Amino acid sequence: MHQTLRITEIFYSLQGETRTAGLPTVFVRLTGCPLRCQYCDTAYAFSGGELMALDAILERVAGYKPRYICVTGGEPLAQPNCIPLLQRLCDAGYEVSIETSGALDVSAVDPRVSKVVDLKTPGSAEVGRNRYENIAHLTANDQVKFVICSREDYDWAVSKLIEYRLDQRAGEVLFSPSHKQVSARDLADWIVADNLPVRLQLQLHKILWNDEPGH
Repeated sequence: MHQTLRITEIFYSLQGETRTAGLPTVFVRLTGCPLRCQYCDTAYAFSGGELMALDAILERVAGYKPRYICVTGGEPLAQPNCIPLLQRLCDAGYEVSIETSGALDVSAVDPRVSKVVDLKTPGSAEVGRNRYENIAHLTANDQVKFVICSREDYDWAVSKLIEYRLDQRAGEVLFSPSHKQVSARDLADWIVADNLPVRLQLQLHKILWNDEPGH
């Protein structure tokens, strides 16, 4: 039987986050997520979707002639066949990233893939789902993201940054203000005041397209 994945959408846009922000990227959004973060902006990917064979996904992606691919969700690792998809995308010569909640095991992800691993803050309402064992699998090719909902979240994130030496384990540590909960300027001021080895991340797609689906 052909390997399949349930797909919510495949589209071509600018990457709005991470270290490739602003670069034209094909997004492969998988359906389903076991988490319910209070700030989630992709709840439409929790259910539904279309069952697609991996060959069909690769063919659709190739039609855009992209350089960069982002596999996202939902939570893409909730579907086991995400792992062979990542490998096949790398084998095809693309620069591949995966956006994951950090709640599921990342150890089987192809090392050529840049893992963008969330550490869920208390303000996310899912802090108890963090799988800290994933930190041991981080490399300089990977990125750790904190979505900051409050000053308390910021202080918590700083404590995890220090405890796990995340700036030494991963290539990037990203602090992102939760939309309409923390101002980007306040977060920028906190980062500068504490001289943190992190990158302030703003969501380019929200600035350009007001978070419309398909961007």
